Amino acid sequence: MKYLHKLLNGAEVEWKNLGEVADLKRGTTITAKTKNAGNIPVISGGQKPAYYNSEYNREGETITVAGSGAYAGFVMYWNQPIFVSDAFSVIPYPTILNTKYVFHFLLNNQAWIHNLQKGSGVPHVYPKDLAQLPIPIPPLSVQKEIVRILDSFTELTADLTAELTARKKQYAYYREKLLSFDTTKGTKNTKNVEWKALGEVGEFVRGNGLQKKDFTETGVGCIHYGQIYTYYGTYADKTKTFVSEEFAKKARKAKCGDLVIATTSENDEDVCKAVAWLGKEEIAVSSDACFYTHNLNPKYVAYFFQTEQFQKQKRSFITGTKVRRVNAHDLAKIKIPIPPLEEQARIVSILDQFDTLTSSISEGLPKEIELRKKQYEYYRDMLLTFPNHEKHEKHEKKINFV
Repeated sequence: MKYLHKLLNGAEVEWKNLGEVADLKRGTTITAKTKNAGNIPVISGGQKPAYYNSEYNREGETITVAGSGAYAGFVMYWNQPIFVSDAFSVIPYPTILNTKYVFHFLLNNQAWIHNLQKGSGVPHVYPKDLAQLPIPIPPLSVQKEIVRILDSFTELTADLTAELTARKKQYAYYREKLLSFDTTKGTKNTKNVEWKALGEVGEFVRGNGLQKKDFTETGVGCIHYGQIYTYYGTYADKTKTFVSEEFAKKARKAKCGDLVIATTSENDEDVCKAVAWLGKEEIAVSSDACFYTHNLNPKYVAYFFQTEQFQKQKRSFITGTKVRRVNAHDLAKIKIPIPPLEEQARIVSILDQFDTLTSSISEGLPKEIELRKKQYEYYRDMLLTFPNHEKHEKHEKKINFV
């Protein structure tokens, strides 16, 4: 706040409603007849634009707000040609407001904007309602300096995100390379490798009866199939949820070293996602999941489930339309390369390093990115909180970062 006071250097901050200092314009609806193949982003009601229209109606800096759907009110910034469809643009008057300053201010009020949603069916956010949002207007030189500071945080986050993307590609490359054993070459690391069906070296057991209503605050650990592709990574030694001791007695339970596998999903990618259970205690497993008991290195098997070799074999066994399934009987037919246990351990040690770097929320790049995002939100809130304004009460938020 001292820095903000010094930055203002006695200058006054005027407050006006957004509609007084910016044009809020509705987009043009695109239909199946009017869309064309192309690479121009089409901004509508979601978080991600579609890229198909070869014509555009906005150039330069543009702020867009999704007009309808689950993400109605979602704010985005563009510095390239775009087509505004089921959304509206916010175009500040350049002699009064810096466009990027307005964007950061709207992001700081994103929750408030989402609360403007109306409609019992498909929610909508209307320009006339957003136009009533009061916005602080310091001198343009101050706005520019605030933008410079906040952009430095977003640029750092973007760099880290690009680094994470590159590391994930590298991780996928080495995972495929390390787990692809070409026995025809007869090299040192392949001549002791056997390819066997999973059912030959282990047993698949279906989970049973566990539903979300059975969760308790404490008790015996459990894994629900939906958590496998929304919460867990490659391996785990603690569960997110628990069931009572009484329920656990009648449940089928996985032990340390078993793989817990989601056999049902709404998409092909998530079906058969697996997590290696490394905890000391046995855990209950839900129906629409199974666990795989074996004598292999559990992490080695979990990493194999992520390879294209596994995915290619899995696809031939997927059934269902809206809900996609692979049953345990078919899973047992999938073949896995089995090197000696010491080679399995060596491969796991290499892949663990990549997994930590690209997936860990406690020490990897995802943690660093999350911390930088929180830091940006913290300073954004500080730099855009101006005194002496009673019209607009913004929701307070507590942000902790270390």
